[in-house]
Amino acid sequence: MTGLSSTAIAAAENSVDCGQLAENSTPTSPLGWLERSMMASQCYVFRARAIRISPEGVRTLALAHEIHDGVVREVTSYLDGPAVIYERYGRLGRNGVMMRRTTDGSPTVALQPIDRHYHLTLGDKERVAGRPSMRLDIEPRDDLRYGHRLWLDMATGLPLKQNLVDEEGKIIETFQMTELIEPTLYAQSVALEPLHDMPTGPWQPDWLPPGYASVSLPPTPGFSGKTMSHRLYSDGLSSFSLFIQPLEKGQRALLPGIHRLGISYAAVRHVNLKDHTLQIVVLGELPPRALYRVASQLQYQSSTDRVQKDPAP
Repeated sequence: MTGLSSTAIAAAENSVDCGQLAENSTPTSPLGWLERSMMASQCYVFRARAIRISPEGVRTLALAHEIHDGVVREVTSYLDGPAVIYERYGRLGRNGVMMRRTTDGSPTVALQPIDRHYHLTLGDKERVAGRPSMRLDIEPRDDLRYGHRLWLDMATGLPLKQNLVDEEGKIIETFQMTELIEPTLYAQSVALEPLHDMPTGPWQPDWLPPGYASVSLPPTPGFSGKTMSHRLYSDGLSSFSLFIQPLEKGQRALLPGIHRLGISYAAVRHVNLKDHTLQIVVLGELPPRALYRVASQLQYQSSTDRVQKDPAP
């Protein structure tokens, strides 16, 4: 027993206490640095300039991370090429390891799922964006997920540079800050998304990469779930989405097989069931064979004690 009151436990389950970062000393272990980085990415107010290098080319970006009354606002603006701005405003999602913290706030317990499926090591201190940083290498223990290299700001824990590494050791994407501007700790609580019911339905994965679990998703405005089912699976560091959609007669469909979308892959499968054709898409930043296996082993589980009138997703 932790001795926490029910009110304190409820508050801990629905928010992240950013004030912990001001109290914590500099980490000495790889898991400690990962925990600090996850917290810092949510708890610091900052602006930054960055570059993104991927198969699509090199792009420069302006970043802004703000917190107002415990609610996060993130803005990403591309500074070259087509004028694109992404904005997110709301509570923190629950699809990361941080959102599985125990009520006593123990980072060691919360990060064990990652330690089971990735090998974490600390590298040398390096200088990135004019700031001292600690290198953290995160190598998968199997060939069913990608690796990560992080350069974490010594003062704040913010990721100054990130590499996504495929199963052959090749860098798929590099994201690097060139300037970190005015990082300030928001030393209060940041709200989490409310817990939502897990998606259900007759279609269930018969196989998932070890360590991946279904994550609850908030309702999407204008999305009823009658025309498409969306599910999200995460191992705490990476995630993939599963989409199941009935295809209407004459509707344009994706070709079955593997498709590359930037640094992501999509595995597409068509299934005929009764008078319906379903399109199954598994999309994420994982090795394509892992995504294809999820799609190919998705099973329709009928129930004898209920009547399935339609193969709804």
